[in-house]
Amino acid sequence: MIRVIIADDHPIVRAGMKQVLADSGDIRVVAEADSGEALIQKIQNSDYEVALLDITMPGGGGLETLKRIKTLKPNLPVLMLSIHSEEQFALRTMKAGAAGYLTKGSAPEELVKAIRQVAGGRKYISPDFVEKLADELHHDLKRLPHERLSDRELQVLCMMANGKTVSAIAGELKISVKTVSTYRTRIIEKMGLSTNAEIIGYAIRNNLC
Repeated sequence: MIRVIIADDHPIVRAGMKQVLADSGDIRVVAEADSGEALIQKIQNSDYEVALLDITMPGGGGLETLKRIKTLKPNLPVLMLSIHSEEQFALRTMKAGAAGYLTKGSAPEELVKAIRQVAGGRKYISPDFVEKLADELHHDLKRLPHERLSDRELQVLCMMANGKTVSAIAGELKISVKTVSTYRTRIIEKMGLSTNAEIIGYAIRNNLC
């Protein structure tokens, strides 16, 4: 039996995934978490075969939580879940230590397949994304501006694009307002933007939020 912990801040999403996995026969959801901090606490106290982690989790964000997990439990496979298309975040999460990346719009059988695959020690990305990667390498496409950002800078950009103020971002990430302002400055410099409106427009055009 593959013991799974699900981390997502939406109860209805967790309930849906639990139902899908209950029908698999060999996968069982044994724990849930509604924030990054809650997930960290639970994996410190118990062992699981796979962790399902939403990339937009509160309490540090999915990428930051992933990095903490890989420090605490480096052998725990983490399958990242997101509403965002794979080309936006898949490579970034895999580089951070994820065992796989799956969009929430994927078919239920793909979720089951992905869990079985990462539980067996392999990586998982969808066949469609493999094709996109091959096509990108073939055409040698230039990196998009947001791909120059660090993980934290990208997280701040997405929060800004969702209308959060500098103070709200500082509070949620547990960092100072000055630090958030520094990230904003770096984002603007790296991406060649000048205003919050331009940041929001870019994020919307590129499906980052």
